[in-house]
Order: sequence, then structure tokens, then C-alpha cells
Amino acid sequence: MEGVGCNLKVVESSRRIRYCDGLLRVLGLLLTLVAAILTGADKETKTIPISITKTLPTLHVPVTAKWHYMSAFVYFFVSNAIAFSYAAASLVASMAVRTSKDKTGLVVVILDMAIMGLLLSANGAAIAVGILGQYGNSHVQWRKVCNSFGGFCHQMTAAITLSLVGSLVFFWLVAVALLNLHKKSR
Repeated sequence: MEGVGCNLKVVESSRRIRYCDGLLRVLGLLLTLVAAILTGADKETKTIPISITKTLPTLHVPVTAKWHYMSAFVYFFVSNAIAFSYAAASLVASMAVRTSKDKTGLVVVILDMAIMGLLLSANGAAIAVGILGQYGNSHVQWRKVCNSFGGFCHQMTAAITLSLVGSLVFFWLVAVALLNLHKKSR
């Protein structure tokens, strides 16, 4: 009887881990999708007054801030799009792995780690550019732009926050897989 009870606990634990894995994959999919959409739709146009000299009248020039003007934001957008695509494919693959006994699960965990690293590096690049946009850099005469393009900066901040949470979701996917591996090795 004790053997049957232990098997029941393993089945319940396995179901719980599969449920948690699926839930985390859906969450990662949604977070990276929304981060990519927010980034791709981020654009703001302002009319900036520019005075060349005191004797000439002030010029009012329309200036547009777009996400694809900075390579770090392009990298951020593409990384989130890749993470979203991978999350969709891995969700399907993780459902197929339930019945499979091959090494597909190990490949998925390794790819989860790669996506986590990709997202973290893209987030770091976007945050660095965001800090320059927020505060500027007086040493190289880069002026802050978030005081002029507040909507652009707020939307990009929201996208970066969602992407950071998405990278934490991929971290938890790896942690759950390692926990599952540890339980199976006992």
C-alpha cells in the first residue's frame, strides 16, 4: 500500500509541475508579446523651439522619437519578439513532451535559459539607453530627452518592466525544471 501512495504523490507532483510550467509559459508569452507591442507602437512627435541666435526668430521644428532610432531599442524589440515566438513554440512542445520520454525536455530547458539570457541582455541595453534619455550625460554633451518626450519614455519604461518580469518568468521555468529533475533523482 505504501508504494501506491508514493506513486500517487509523484503523479500529483508531476501534474502540479506541468500545470506550473504551462502557466509560466503562457505568462512569459503574454509579457513578451505586450512588451514587443508597446515598443513597436512607441512613437511621439513634439514641436521643439530652437533659437540659433538672439537676433533671429525662434524656429519651431517638429521632432519625432521612435523606438527604431536607437539600436538598443531595436535589439530589445527583436529579443522580445523572439522570446514571444519561442514561448508559443515551447508551450506546444511542453504539451507534447508530457507523453514523450525523449530528451525534448532537456532541450526546452536549455532554450529557456538561452531566452532568459537574451531577454536580460536586451533589458540591460534598453535600460542603459533609457537612463541616458532620462538624465543625459554632461561629460559628452548628451542632453536628456525624456523631459521633452515623456510619453515615449513612459511607454518604453512600461515595456522594459514587462520584459524584465518576462525574463524572471523564464528564470522560474528553469528553476521549476531543475526542481523537477532533483525530485526525479531521489
